Amino acid sequence: MRAFRLLAVVIFLFGCASSTVAAQTETRRGPALDAETVPAQPGTVFVHTALGGFILGYDIDQTGTEGLLSESLTLPDGKNTVAVESFDQRTGEILKIVSQQTDTKNDFVTLGVSGQSTGLIEFEHVSGIFVDKRLYASIHPLNANKFTGMWTPPLTKTDIIEDVAENQATLTTAVLAFDNSGSFNTFVFSSNVAADTFGPLITVTDPVFAFNDSPVLAYDSATNQAVLGASNGCPNCSPAIGLVDLATGAQNEFAGLGFGFINGIAVDPGTGIACTTTEIDFSVEFYDLASQTGIIVPIPGATSQAQSGQAVAFDPIHKLFLVGQEFSSTARGGSSIQVFDERGNYVESINGLSLPASPALMALHPSLRAGYVIVTPALTSLQSFTY
Repeated sequence: MRAFRLLAVVIFLFGCASSTVAAQTETRRGPALDAETVPAQPGTVFVHTALGGFILGYDIDQTGTEGLLSESLTLPDGKNTVAVESFDQRTGEILKIVSQQTDTKNDFVTLGVSGQSTGLIEFEHVSGIFVDKRLYASIHPLNANKFTGMWTPPLTKTDIIEDVAENQATLTTAVLAFDNSGSFNTFVFSSNVAADTFGPLITVTDPVFAFNDSPVLAYDSATNQAVLGASNGCPNCSPAIGLVDLATGAQNEFAGLGFGFINGIAVDPGTGIACTTTEIDFSVEFYDLASQTGIIVPIPGATSQAQSGQAVAFDPIHKLFLVGQEFSSTARGGSSIQVFDERGNYVESINGLSLPASPALMALHPSLRAGYVIVTPALTSLQSFTY
C-alpha cells in the first residue's frame, strides 16, 4: 500500500539492463482457490474498478476469498465519484459497492486488511480545497460487504496516518502517523482494529524518521514493536533501523546497511528477521533484529538504481520475502517481483508485471502462493500473480 499511502499524504498536504537472469521454473500451488500447479508468473485474473476510477488503496483477506479497494473517478467539473468496493479473489469480480459518493470533493482510502479479516477505510471530508475531517470505518468480517463499525484512533484533525503495518497473523497491528499542524512529529501506536482499541501514542524521537524522509513501517507481533526504517536519502548515507516498544514507549535503533532511502520493509515475527530494500545501491538487506546485525544481498541482474527494490511483503507460511521491482533486472522489460528466503538466497522471479514508480503493496494469500498488485499506467486495475 505504500505507493497509495504516499499519494494520500500528498493530497493531505496540499489540500487535503538489462542483464537477464533466467527465472526458476519450479512449479508452485496455482491460481487462487484451485489446485493447478503453475510456475511463478503473472496471473490472468484482473480486478477492474466498478466505476473506472483510479485505485486509492487495496488489500486482500489472507485467509478468506475477498479483497477490498477504494477508487476515485475524476469528473469533468473537477469533482469525483468515489467508492469502496469488495471483490472476489478467484475471479476478480466486483462483489459489492460498499459505499459510494457522487460528484464530491471527498475521498475514500483503503488502509488495508488487519487482524482476522478486518478491512479498514479512511474517509476524507473536504470543504473548499482542504481536508477538514477524517473518519475511519471498519468492515468485519470482510465478507460482510458493508461497514460494520467505526475505528476511532486518538488523533486530532491535523494528524495524518502514513501507514498501517501489514499484519493479519494477530489481532493487533502498528500504525505510523505524523502531526501536520506545524511540529511534524512522527508517532506510532498499536491497535486492534476490529475491537477499536489502542495503545499509547508514542512520539519517535529521531528526526530521521520524520515524514519527509518517507519512513517505512513493519510490525513485530512477537515483541510488540514497531520496526521503522528511514534515511535522509543522500548517496553515501546509510539508513537507520528503529525499534519502538508499543507498550512502554522504549526506543532503540541501530545503523542499517546499504545507501539511500529505504523503499520497503517487512518482518518475520517468528524469527525476528527483517528485510528492507535500499534505493541508491539497489540492494536487499536482511537483519537479525535481536542481534542488530545484517547482510546485504544484490538483486539478481540489477546494474543501476533504476532497478532498485521497492515494497517488501512477507509470506509467513513459506518464510519468503517478496520484493517489488519497477524495472525488471530478470526480464527484458516490464516489472518483476523478486523472491528471497530468510537467509537472503534468491528463490525465483515473477516477471511480466507493470508496477508503478512508488512502492506498491503486494497483497498476498500465502497459503495459496498467490497475490495481487496494481497495474500501471492507468492504476484502475489489479493483476493476480502466483509464486
